[in-house]
Amino acid sequence: MSKNLQDILAIIKENGIKMVDFKMVDVNGQFRHVTIPAENLSEDTLRSGIGFDASNYGYAVVEKSDMVFIPDLDTALIDPFCDIPTLSMTGNAMIIDSPTNRPLAQYPRNIVLAAEEYMRQSGIADTMLILPEFEFYLFDNVGWEVAPNSVGVSLDAEQSYWNSAVEGRGVIVPKQKAYHIAKPFDRAYEARSEMCLHMKEAGIEINYHHPEVAASGQFEIEPALGEMSKMADATMMIKYIIHNTALKYGKSATFMPKPIYGEAGSGMHVHMLLLKSGEPVFSDDAGYAHLSETAHYFMGGLLKHIASLCAITNPSTNSFKRLVPGFEAPVTVGYATSNRSAVIRIPAYAKSPDKRRFELRNPDATCNPYFCYAAILMAGLDGVKNKIDPKANGWGPYDMNLYHLSDEEKAKLSHLPTSLDEALDALERDNDYLTAGGVFPKELLTSFIARKRAECRELAAIPHPAEFDKYYNL
Repeated sequence: MSKNLQDILAIIKENGIKMVDFKMVDVNGQFRHVTIPAENLSEDTLRSGIGFDASNYGYAVVEKSDMVFIPDLDTALIDPFCDIPTLSMTGNAMIIDSPTNRPLAQYPRNIVLAAEEYMRQSGIADTMLILPEFEFYLFDNVGWEVAPNSVGVSLDAEQSYWNSAVEGRGVIVPKQKAYHIAKPFDRAYEARSEMCLHMKEAGIEINYHHPEVAASGQFEIEPALGEMSKMADATMMIKYIIHNTALKYGKSATFMPKPIYGEAGSGMHVHMLLLKSGEPVFSDDAGYAHLSETAHYFMGGLLKHIASLCAITNPSTNSFKRLVPGFEAPVTVGYATSNRSAVIRIPAYAKSPDKRRFELRNPDATCNPYFCYAAILMAGLDGVKNKIDPKANGWGPYDMNLYHLSDEEKAKLSHLPTSLDEALDALERDNDYLTAGGVFPKELLTSFIARKRAECRELAAIPHPAEFDKYYNL
């Protein structure tokens, strides 16, 4: 049920709330915040909003950059990480207009809402449910330096195989052998359980949590299926909870896709399905893997646009260090049942009609979740509108391990981009499906590409420690 100001004031009084915190999202998908004393919250706050400079958040606004943030009262929750009792909420950015404000089209939350409205107007579906899987590392120590005379990183996880010779450690996990491993090897069990309890308190239902493959502190938390716009908000809160709880336990959390050479990378596989009037759109007993024609067209749209999607779903140079063969990361443009080497996997365990779905395996959590989920929806809808058949286009189904094909057979397959620059090239060529219906503003895509190009140039110019190993003595 929707909350009003009186509901919020009652929460403030009942819980002794002293501060109200407004969490906003920058173009990279990171929280920024502004806090006011609780007694200052009023109807005027909800009507006039909180002022901020959108240019400092990375948005390329055509209008003046002074914007206002209007809180969404339904997102209000007590922040468990503040010593001073604090009520937190997110909301939407608005352009200051007279006599009313209008949504800032580039603001991530507004883009997700626009994508959902575009879906409803298409008549294809009225609800998209998604389930992102959150893989991350917890390190006991981490530090890095990028200076003219010193470039390097040092990190540690106490249970990692590289500590086997350290006196007093004893409880060591062999390399790549941590999947579902139990105590005493699972050193982060209590931290993850506390994370999940905080998530439930925030209204985010959790399926499970467990150790992942990498022995050096890799874990996964999986929430339940949820509506796309609400799951975008939940994604921000899940990451916030993981980072803050890790600090409480003396650890550091990272969603970097590939923080450790030779260990498994961390992705954010996104499961998805559509509903129309509460009925599943993707289910068909007669279809391949019990998926409907619409589901196959949706997959076709994802696969057609996958190269440009990668610029949004995998927007870091580090992302492409994960998307390599050998670590269950997808590298092949294709779909299949229970096959982790294809970019789209259909889980065989999702048997009931209301759960039949597929997952896109390439995204990672360095993305802005609002951009990521909206772009996935727009690509899929484009596939349905244009009846893009993945089988007719030679994208599968691949019901075999694609890593084990011969080099000759692999040469016939299409592959994901191998660098962020390559993905940005694809996004420059292929973005009409994103701008359809005005969902993604052109100026946002232009600015986003320019910012990411600058990142690529900056990182490409920095000498890498491995280059000294390869070239110093030549």
